[in-house]
Amino acid sequence: MDWVSDAVDALFAGDPDSIGPSEVAARLGVTSRTVYSWLRDGLIPAYKVGSSWVVITEELKDVIRAGRNGAPTDQTATSE
Repeated sequence: MDWVSDAVDALFAGDPDSIGPSEVAARLGVTSRTVYSWLRDGLIPAYKVGSSWVVITEELKDVIRAGRNGAPTDQTATSE
């Protein structure tokens, strides 16, 4: 899995400790609208400060390295 860490580190090389949604979108090759949807749904780690979102680069890298690609499970759903 070292190649994953190397690739993720290269993707965010030179970025500051925290970035905004537009920078996340640029690094991941998606639209800002997609990133805001992920933020709202809790799929990527972030903090809302006032009306602005702040993404801690190392936390985002950890999520990417872990390969998390599913939506959170619905804790209110009942099993049949």
